[in-house]
Amino acid sequence: MQSPLRHGKAALGTTIATGALAALSQAPDRASRLLRHRYPTVAVTGMTGVGKTRLADRLSRRASTQAAADAGQDVGSAVMERRTRRNARLRGYRFRVVPGENAATRLGALDEVFHDEPVDGVLHVVAHGHATPRRTGGTSGTALASREEQLAAELEDWSITAHRIASMAVRRERPTWLVIAVTKADLFADDIDAAVHYYSPGSGSAFGDKLDELRALAGGAKLSIDVLPVCAQGGGKKSALPDRTATELLGRLELRLAQLSGHV
Repeated sequence: MQSPLRHGKAALGTTIATGALAALSQAPDRASRLLRHRYPTVAVTGMTGVGKTRLADRLSRRASTQAAADAGQDVGSAVMERRTRRNARLRGYRFRVVPGENAATRLGALDEVFHDEPVDGVLHVVAHGHATPRRTGGTSGTALASREEQLAAELEDWSITAHRIASMAVRRERPTWLVIAVTKADLFADDIDAAVHYYSPGSGSAFGDKLDELRALAGGAKLSIDVLPVCAQGGGKKSALPDRTATELLGRLELRLAQLSGHV
């Protein structure tokens, strides 16, 4: 017959082992929650030619030489690119730059960031009709497109992304945030306020109406929307948008991302 002391030790050992197994089983979930809290995932979306990768490079403080080399490319990436921003407090972001080209890789990237591994926030990049025109595959020469054509293409691109955002937002309990980054502000430096108004909810513009539709589908209380002008690279002191002003605009965007992510 087993003694009470030995029986108690066996029971204690079983309890400890059970607790250890439970802790181990919960460890991946806890680690995942901690990672998402400290390094939320941000989808960077927008049509080709608006400067998504260059903006992600600036936000992630990527090496300037590599960023400059990428900026010189005249074609957008056909695959999803990843950037990570880290700071001394062990906080930052994991950026997922979705290809702008209407290709199978883009649709796969959209599925990944909005369905398979839903992101914590969305940074949608627009250029107020000043996106760099891209040549179609297999053609040579300079691509041409009017500002009106670029605005129309931008709106069509947004319709696809907005549908994915709404689908993601209705499936989750916590709010989703969206920041519209109006980039290339140096090309419309005297008209920045009007550009921000065009991309704002309730503005009555074509883009504003699309945002109102999105909020109605996703639930206004679950989707916060900010519109901020930005310029990845400014010019000299006498330029329309000096580098100092561009840095200030980028700083405002960084601050808002930090606020939305709970970093400040």
